[in-house]
Amino acid sequence: MAPLSWRHHTLLQALLSRGPQSERDFHALFAAISGGKNPATNQHLFNDVLLKINKELSYLQFELRACINQYDGTVYYGVVNNIADEESKLGSKYSVPQIAFYKGLLEAIVHEAGNDGSITNIDALNTRIENQVVIADSSQDSQSRLPTSITNFSMSQKEKTLNELIQDRWLSYTPTGKIGLGIRSFLDLRSWFRSNDIPSCEVCNEAGIKATTCPNEGCNVRIHEYCLKKKFSQRKASRACHGCGTEWPRLEGEDDGTEDVNGTEDVNESEDQVPSANRRSKNRRKVKSEILEETERTGSSARMTRRSLRSAKAEAVEVAREAATAGPSQSTRASKRRKSAGLHICIAYGPAGVTYN
Repeated sequence: MAPLSWRHHTLLQALLSRGPQSERDFHALFAAISGGKNPATNQHLFNDVLLKINKELSYLQFELRACINQYDGTVYYGVVNNIADEESKLGSKYSVPQIAFYKGLLEAIVHEAGNDGSITNIDALNTRIENQVVIADSSQDSQSRLPTSITNFSMSQKEKTLNELIQDRWLSYTPTGKIGLGIRSFLDLRSWFRSNDIPSCEVCNEAGIKATTCPNEGCNVRIHEYCLKKKFSQRKASRACHGCGTEWPRLEGEDDGTEDVNGTEDVNESEDQVPSANRRSKNRRKVKSEILEETERTGSSARMTRRSLRSAKAEAVEVAREAATAGPSQSTRASKRRKSAGLHICIAYGPAGVTYN
């Protein structure tokens, strides 16, 4: 296998030095080192790069992995250790009581009764850590054999450790202001979730830490909110629970799929939603149509005028011929007829579309 290039090293270095990166930031970094190739449109190239990195990392029991922050649905990428042994614990900056405190918080969060994946700050600080320490010899009083670092772990030390765990993204503040798991916990503890029988999401098969439960109290089915929206995005999709058949309620802001039977909208409402540019276009077409109609009427009036003019000229010629062959009385009548014809000609040349009496 060819060695990793500087592009692979750059991706690894970014994740190791900065910690887990959101999909948006990681994709932007990939595009910058690959000549502007967006992973969304070059998925095959993106997958090949990650596969090559993971083949090299497998010798060290590491893995470049993606996961979803269950509190907001954001995808993250990070490098994790696949082996949780005593040697790996040496690389941690946390002390034994701090690790025990984190384990106590982890259990309290994942076993939270409402499946909300969070606990209050007060409950977090009141978490007991004595049960998180394993005593090799259980025949004697375990409480008396606890390390002093455990028994003397004060409330102020808990508060300081809690802030450090949030800063290092092992824990996080949820949108409701409670304490929840951080993105590093979602990345690193996938195997721990499965080994501790944490119920999985029915859709993605990942641990349902922050998930919506079936409305049937006797059913244990969980689905992440983002998986629920994806599953029921199609309006014809069945909303029946896979476990018990109970109808799954709609989430807040979810489209109920209701529309007019004929697929039409209210005319006035539709017109109100038409952009101003479209309205101007319609107005121009309307004015143009009116001009064409007026032109047709004008053309019709002009044709009538030309016919009247030809008739008047013919009549005038006839009168002139009669005057040449007739007497004085007939000449007088012919003169009157010429005046009448002249008046008719003037009327004929009036503005089109105007009626004269």
